[in-house]
Amino acid sequence: MKAQVLTAETGPEGLELTDVADPTPADGQVLVDIKSCGICFPDLLMSQGRYQMRAPLPFTPGTEVAGVVREAPEGSSVKVGDKVLVASFIGGFAEQVAASPEQLLPLPDGLSFEQGAAMGINYQTALFALKTRAKVEPGETVGVLGAAGGVGTASIMVAKALGAKVIAIVHRKGADQLLRDAGADEVVQLEEGWGDELKKIANKGVDVMIDPSGGDVFDEALRQVAPDGRYVVIGFAAGGIPTVKLNRVLFRNIAVVGAAWGEYVRTHPDLPAKLHDELAQMIAKGLSPMVNTTYTLDQLPQALTDLAQGRILGKAVVKIAD
Repeated sequence: MKAQVLTAETGPEGLELTDVADPTPADGQVLVDIKSCGICFPDLLMSQGRYQMRAPLPFTPGTEVAGVVREAPEGSSVKVGDKVLVASFIGGFAEQVAASPEQLLPLPDGLSFEQGAAMGINYQTALFALKTRAKVEPGETVGVLGAAGGVGTASIMVAKALGAKVIAIVHRKGADQLLRDAGADEVVQLEEGWGDELKKIANKGVDVMIDPSGGDVFDEALRQVAPDGRYVVIGFAAGGIPTVKLNRVLFRNIAVVGAAWGEYVRTHPDLPAKLHDELAQMIAKGLSPMVNTTYTLDQLPQALTDLAQGRILGKAVVKIAD
């Protein structure tokens, strides 16, 4: 089969499209024909050797798989022909992957394989951050930093499904329509004076601020959280890890909350299935995962380079087979 194999932790240029042996499922495992695989920051970090979990070289990255069961052992919870999502740490940027049945989730009715691959980490993270950690209530106002990225657009859509008003906060130009298509009620450009613009929309501040970016914007963003609000740290896509001035947390009675989905799953392995069930209910009621850019398997190095350089708006996936 064809696969993108990482031979050196030098970033996207360390990937090589090559022929490798088809995976052989271990006892109890299922073989899946991959149709699409999402592109996300963990894939980029793995290619650079900067992810918290490192696989020995050479290996095939790819964590957000959607495909069709090709082989399943007798008595398995899935059968040949089932359309599934695979929660796979590695192996997704290939034509096939072997996985245990516990790693498989059903592809929600009505979704394409590209949309299924887009559901992966982004929508799981968004729901985990907004509901499990921030406990967003209907009618609250949610601010989303890094709104034009994959986690950002997913957070907008999930927050709307939870009944919140959403303010998208975006650095990149030309993303307004995409953000409004995702469901944002208001869009604030991340430039000088952006906090004042946000306060014109939410004069007391936002009840919940979602931050997948970190970096220099943190101090001003923390000021925009209303009393009794929650600031949810998802990651540091902007590169810098900020520090918290606790006097602001104390005197305004706000909470700074971590939402590390991957780390939480390691100690709560039933979480993805629970979140998936709730996301499937949202999809049945109209939520439609966005796919804004597609690549082919041979274009993966370019896709990860585009992600690293901020050229991808919303969510991108690699289309591997029809």
